[in-house]
Amino acid sequence: MFKKTLVSVALSLGMVAASATAQVSDDVINASFFPYKDSVPSFEGLQVGMTINQGNVEQFKDVLDPAMYQFIAQGDTEIKVGETTSFDLHPSYVEATRKYTDGVTLGEKVGQISDHQAGRPFPQEPSLDDPRAGEKLAWNYKYGYNWGDSAVIQPFYWKFRNMKNAKVERTIVMNFNFLNFTRRTSTEPTPEITPNPSNMFRSIYMKVLEPFDLKNTQLLIHRFQDDTKLDNSYLYLGFQRRVRRLSSGQTTDAFLGSDLMIEDFEGYNGRISDMKWTYKGTKNILLPFFNHNDMPKDEEAYKDDEGFQMIAYGGKGNCFPEVTYQLRKAYVVEAEPVDENHPISKRIHYIDAQTFVLPRNVIYDRKGEMWKSFTIGQSHPDHHLPVNKGTGVSIDDAVTMIDVQANHCTTAQFKGIVDSSLSPPDTFTVQNLRASGN
Repeated sequence: MFKKTLVSVALSLGMVAASATAQVSDDVINASFFPYKDSVPSFEGLQVGMTINQGNVEQFKDVLDPAMYQFIAQGDTEIKVGETTSFDLHPSYVEATRKYTDGVTLGEKVGQISDHQAGRPFPQEPSLDDPRAGEKLAWNYKYGYNWGDSAVIQPFYWKFRNMKNAKVERTIVMNFNFLNFTRRTSTEPTPEITPNPSNMFRSIYMKVLEPFDLKNTQLLIHRFQDDTKLDNSYLYLGFQRRVRRLSSGQTTDAFLGSDLMIEDFEGYNGRISDMKWTYKGTKNILLPFFNHNDMPKDEEAYKDDEGFQMIAYGGKGNCFPEVTYQLRKAYVVEAEPVDENHPISKRIHYIDAQTFVLPRNVIYDRKGEMWKSFTIGQSHPDHHLPVNKGTGVSIDDAVTMIDVQANHCTTAQFKGIVDSSLSPPDTFTVQNLRASGN
């Protein structure tokens, strides 16, 4: 009996390995990148142009995540339904998937992946029968086309708001830079930037411009190709004029007094190996996708020389971006921290199935109660800044993190630019922290 069990296990493992390395057809890849080519999702009674509010929210509960349903049911906000449109990623990324996806496999441990060079690692439709489906979807997010190969957000306005009275308690102005060192598909040099002695995959750099007490505060994150290796994170404090390393625990603290932790950036800014990933199913759900140029603008906020304005906010406390929501295909994934001392018990990510960005995320505290709601609104690049047209990047464009327990939120209004010349590699060095801080 014992021998038969071993044989059965061996055969089972062999079947898993075989399925992981099987050739991926063009039909599978096309279905992954162009899910709305032949039809768009529908839901009974849901019409483009209609508003979902307290009066009709029960009718559409099944196409709302729990936090958004709660906000609308309480009268905190209402959302307008937009037309479901295709957010096509850059052709170079799609072609890299066609070229390199065959043979990509997960390693024995979470955080290990083999034979991936560029593109979407696992374009196959996930299955509830696959115990590692959630992990595969997480890799698709990590190696997605989020901000392309390189981009900058400048300026970035962060506002801390009291949700009860809409008072803006603090405003921080900063710049963000993003750079992929490897797995590059559209911007030279491809497929990687050399030299790269630390074997980095990606880096994020942030610099505070104002207010005065935080000016020149800088954050630098180095994420390695080896996902099991801890990130190198550095903080430069302007008033101290020195660089210090951040411990892994500090990435889960409230950052600069906001409602976000560093780990929250972009929906999830951590390692695959830091979480247990569970695929919960696929559903059609309303997600904040829109054309920036067609949305209401904040007339009192930033306006550049070309007339670019930032998204307006409304609802309770002015915590909700005034954008349209599209009914889109999404993968629901639960991420549970491996660290028992982590301040949350889980995140539920609603991953957009076409772009693999994280437009809606619901965060639960250690007791399992809903704690925070994170929205990252997505603008189509062809209806944003002229420089972004044709980039195939789903543009992060309107962000809000709401602490539902504290009745508080942090909103972000910004100008995202897909332009590699604004993020040269020497920006992402410790030496630059010191030089830029003086």
